[in-house]
Amino acid sequence: MESTHLSDPTAFQALPRLAGLALSPDGTRLVTGVATLDPKGQKWLTALWEVDPAGAAPAVRLTRSAKGEGSPVFTAAGDVLFTSARPDPDSPDEEDPKPALWLLPGQGEARPVGTRPGGVGGPVAKGTQVVVSSATLPAATDGDDDAARRKARKDNTISAVLHRGYPVRYWDHDLGPDEPRLLLGTVAADGPVSWTDLTPAPGRALDEAQYDLLPDGSAVVTTWSVAEPRGSRRTTLVLLAADGSRRVLADDPRYEYEEPQVSPDGGAVACVRYTRSTPDDPGDRQLLILSLAGGAELVTGWDRWPTALRWAPDGQALLVTADEGGAAPVFRVEGQAVTRLTTDDGAYTDLCVGPDGASVYALRSGYDGPATPVRLDARRPGPPTYLRGPVPRPTLPGTLTEVTTTAPDGRPLRAWMVLPEGDGPHPTVLWIHGGPLSSWNAWSWRWCPWLLAARGYAVLLPDPALSTGYGLAHIARGWGDWGGATYDDLLQILDAALERPDLDRTRTAAMGGSFGGYMANWVAGHTDRFRAVVTHASLWDLDRFGATTDAAWYWGREMTPEMVQKNNPALFADRIVTPMLVVHGDKDYRVPIGEALALWWDLCSRAADPATMPHRFLYFPDENHWVLTPGHAALWYETVLAFLGQHVRGEQEHVPELLK
Repeated sequence: MESTHLSDPTAFQALPRLAGLALSPDGTRLVTGVATLDPKGQKWLTALWEVDPAGAAPAVRLTRSAKGEGSPVFTAAGDVLFTSARPDPDSPDEEDPKPALWLLPGQGEARPVGTRPGGVGGPVAKGTQVVVSSATLPAATDGDDDAARRKARKDNTISAVLHRGYPVRYWDHDLGPDEPRLLLGTVAADGPVSWTDLTPAPGRALDEAQYDLLPDGSAVVTTWSVAEPRGSRRTTLVLLAADGSRRVLADDPRYEYEEPQVSPDGGAVACVRYTRSTPDDPGDRQLLILSLAGGAELVTGWDRWPTALRWAPDGQALLVTADEGGAAPVFRVEGQAVTRLTTDDGAYTDLCVGPDGASVYALRSGYDGPATPVRLDARRPGPPTYLRGPVPRPTLPGTLTEVTTTAPDGRPLRAWMVLPEGDGPHPTVLWIHGGPLSSWNAWSWRWCPWLLAARGYAVLLPDPALSTGYGLAHIARGWGDWGGATYDDLLQILDAALERPDLDRTRTAAMGGSFGGYMANWVAGHTDRFRAVVTHASLWDLDRFGATTDAAWYWGREMTPEMVQKNNPALFADRIVTPMLVVHGDKDYRVPIGEALALWWDLCSRAADPATMPHRFLYFPDENHWVLTPGHAALWYETVLAFLGQHVRGEQEHVPELLK
């Protein structure tokens, strides 16, 4: 696969991409999802592929349909369960089928085994039992009643929702009128799954729920969101039994609980305990082991934030990931002892531990390549063994290195640096990550620096204050001080990078999305050193943002009136002289479109001559916080590259053909 795919945004969108990983109980089969463009190139379709865990045989495609497949899990018998909205061959006249649970046996055709009027998703299987999430209208008593109520709404063209509390929307979709419920069922050798509704009246408790089954399938441990005064919410942990009973496992107003994973013997639950943030404290995330018989053990002394929890088969250790120093390694946690297993700079996801406990399988990505399946030693440190995945790794149009320096307060700083081919000096783009509690460590199809490198730009990917993977103190430096320590760190590490003779310090740009877009706005109002600023899905007026985002209670814990007054980019609109490209999607509920509209008005209303105003606004009526439609994603890169070319390199203004 040649680097030309990384120089052409349209060809880049056509590159297949992996997501998800599932291992059979006996460890002999490994399944992943591969997303490719549909024949018209207008949307992504995911098919399931089998990868040889031994790394000997080539990958084999398992599924193919016009709707795609996802969320693979294995039954005890080694059959693959997955979700898909493909039509049921026994119901050819079904209109607009919802995602159903399908079973693909070791030999034979896939067949649907579990349906609901609102669809099913997120299957978790143990033995012959499977639990799924299914959107159901609040008053529905079963699937037939739910179907009748949906039909009545459709027949009367009703889309209205009567809300009883907060929140009312999430990310890019409205919440309601239906609510997620958890359904438990038994997968039979033949015949459909009969569902037991574990949560007949959940309200909004199971929005974005994370859950796991006990090994015998008798109960589910799940996160459970509860309402608090003044519109707030917090996440607790509960056990839902098949007989309809519910037991609270963890509920403390000081904490929230995430990612429950039941131990192999069913006697304990590992989870992440999050100490809730305050205006002065970002909170902390720690590994917690809860005994179902009572008692708990907290892993202390490890200054990292664990995620992707998986038990070793003997229940004596956990395999987890955590951001660390521009990577996301795999760690083995035994009691209070933590050992880093991966010795490279990869970012690992989708851990699957082999049944003998000797190996762990994962998807590995990094700025040296997109996700690909690997095998790791589950007991001792070492490099990954690359398996024969479905997709070859692309050839990169340049080299990857690091930049390190010291922050104004003396703390160490680091960044990835993507360098194009050639001697330079290269124009340089400061690309600021979102989050803000995040890190530049994994390959991103949406924020890929190699497309810029293929056009001759050096790209600096810094981890300033608020970034994860450097300890809690590094996050706390920027908490409530977005325009202070974080801004200072960005300029400090940029200056360190520009000491390189192959970079051109006179031709620079800054860009970012989400919180990175906020920082781009802050940069634009506080310095004129850049020739261009690109701000995507950005926070502009913090006074407005706090009450209109989809999770106002979270942001309100940090955004006090004093913090807003100190860190509001809109207060510095008069200082902006750098050409800005504003990008936003109307379906963005995390950072609502009003932020971009206010920013655009503040730019336009200060332009003395509309004919020479340098700013531009790329607006997507039907995209969300990201830009996901393949054509739009390619157009995003083309527009950004054209804007940088005009203002950083002095080229003639170029408008992509599809925008004319």
